[in-house]
Amino acid sequence: MRRDGRRDRDLVPDVVIDWSGGDLSSNQRAGDSPTSERLQKVLAAAGVASRRVCENLIVAGRVSVNGKVVTELGSRVEPAIDQVAVDGVAVQLDTTKRYIMLNKPTGVVSSMADENGRRDLREFTRDYDERLFNVGRLDGETSGLLLLTNDGPLANVLAHPRYGVEKTYIAKVTGSVQASTLRKLKEGIELDDGPIAVDSVRVLGAPSQGHSMVELTLHSGRNRIVRRMMAAVGHPVVELVRRQFGPLHLGTLASGQTRELTDAERGALLTIARQHANVGPAADEGADS
Repeated sequence: MRRDGRRDRDLVPDVVIDWSGGDLSSNQRAGDSPTSERLQKVLAAAGVASRRVCENLIVAGRVSVNGKVVTELGSRVEPAIDQVAVDGVAVQLDTTKRYIMLNKPTGVVSSMADENGRRDLREFTRDYDERLFNVGRLDGETSGLLLLTNDGPLANVLAHPRYGVEKTYIAKVTGSVQASTLRKLKEGIELDDGPIAVDSVRVLGAPSQGHSMVELTLHSGRNRIVRRMMAAVGHPVVELVRRQFGPLHLGTLASGQTRELTDAERGALLTIARQHANVGPAADEGADS
């Protein structure tokens, strides 16, 4: 039984495999690289499904290697080099890469070594053997979802301003936010560093004690952009939390806690990274909340 409640056999159609073609567990053939491994073995080791189900996935044409569908059970891959996907979703083969979600508390700067002696991210990464770093930044007074990883290429893609990963924030702001203000945020406003518009925005609930709760989704990575936008429309931010970063959702993760990404979350991030791998190195745009 898989974590999502589906059984392995539910993942593939009925496929009749001819097992008479030889021993599928044999070692390398002449000409094979000594570091290559059979595709079904690699998929099973990555936690996709059992070896037999992975063989069915291959025969059914649901597995690709470096963008090309592979249907031969004798196919071999280089786990450290080749990119494998099932149904178009990337599979993590490099087990040295770590992907950690942090619910960053307020009062912590998005740095691995703050030169001014403020609380930084080292207190959340010291228990991991790998040297992790943050993807993007949140300013010190903003809490919420921050991704930590040792996967440089993935971090470059997710942080690249031309890619524009969507981020969703919940902002507690002063005053009662009107529908006309929401329209203005959607249509775009002018800031000192140029025009900006949200992808979506809505008010959550009714105003209380002189404050409104606003949910904003945008893909800009400009410095302190949410705070500057809300101040520009007359509703300064009192509290701000990032709830979503691309396909990742903060969920019930408590403030100051970390967790490993799930297989599905890693697959979604790796799929995005591979699709945009040729965009180029990320530009540093500062703390984007």
